[in-house]
Amino acid sequence: ELENQLTAKSKTLDELKQSLASSGSAEQAPEAQSVRIAELCEMMDSIVKQVAQLKASMQSTLEQWRAYDEIYAEVSLMTTRYLYCIDQCKPGEEVSLEALKKQVKTLQ
Repeated sequence: ELENQLTAKSKTLDELKQSLASSGSAEQAPEAQSVRIAELCEMMDSIVKQVAQLKASMQSTLEQWRAYDEIYAEVSLMTTRYLYCIDQCKPGEEVSLEALKKQVKTLQ
């Protein structure tokens, strides 16, 4: 949207240049207007460069956020799997001390 607005303003500046060039004997000082239009063109070029830099920066930030979202989803899935596994590995409440001792011996 900002680029579109800059394009429109650039066209307006071009129209002003043409209007100034076609009315060389205007009542107001044409040199002052010409200098002011040149200054506006320089400011416009500077803004266009800043917008391009901002756009590149925003694209880089967007790519980093996409990578973050992918990694976050993967970590979230792994966490859910680990929580499920831990929940499944908990002994039931009906397990007796003798059954646990037997399981320990088996694991050793």
